[in-house]
Amino acid sequence: MNLCIIPARGGSKRIPRKNIKNFCGKPLIAYSIETAKKSNLFKKIVVSTDDEKIAKISENLGAEILFRPKNLADDFSSSVDVFEHAINELNKDNKFKYACMIYPTAPFLQVEYLKKGLEALKNSDACFSLSATTYDFPIWRSFEIVDGKAKMIFDKHMNTRSQDLKEAYHDGGQFYWKKLECFEKFHFNGSIPVIIPRYLVQDIDTMEDFKLAEIMFKVLKEDGYIKD
Repeated sequence: MNLCIIPARGGSKRIPRKNIKNFCGKPLIAYSIETAKKSNLFKKIVVSTDDEKIAKISENLGAEILFRPKNLADDFSSSVDVFEHAINELNKDNKFKYACMIYPTAPFLQVEYLKKGLEALKNSDACFSLSATTYDFPIWRSFEIVDGKAKMIFDKHMNTRSQDLKEAYHDGGQFYWKKLECFEKFHFNGSIPVIIPRYLVQDIDTMEDFKLAEIMFKVLKEDGYIKD
């Protein structure tokens, strides 16, 4: 059996009430709950929160609620620690074999990638799989600004052609799976990446991100890239 955990605290600062803010007609968290339900992968779908309003909305959407302790609800709490707390609370009888953390800010998440993440994990000796995507520009050509002037981070690639540079990837910020026979906390090294197209990935950390995500979502839905 599989367990789904959606971590959603109430104290977001840059976008107040972000997890339940109206996104294209629904609370943002609704998309994660609905995708988890639609996948038919989970025996239990649980929202870990510290917030009564988030809890009520999530319950109305069909999720169960786990109230987390205060030390896991501040600005310094990591989603990994919240995930581990939920697993420890909900899997005391070891009935679940796999657990998946779905972020509450993942309206672009599609069922097919959740399924790919689970299948990849089942068919490997890895402990974790995660959503990932490519950078849209070679990171090897990046620079920082020092005393008002540009400074290449990777000097040796200053004149390397972009087509000769290795592809680089980053966390897609949608989900990760854990094999529960593994006891360590999530880490990237050795995890299996499930590659998601860049047009289905958008961080939602600022209001600018939020507005861009809404525009992208509407276009992708109209064009059939996002399925109901």
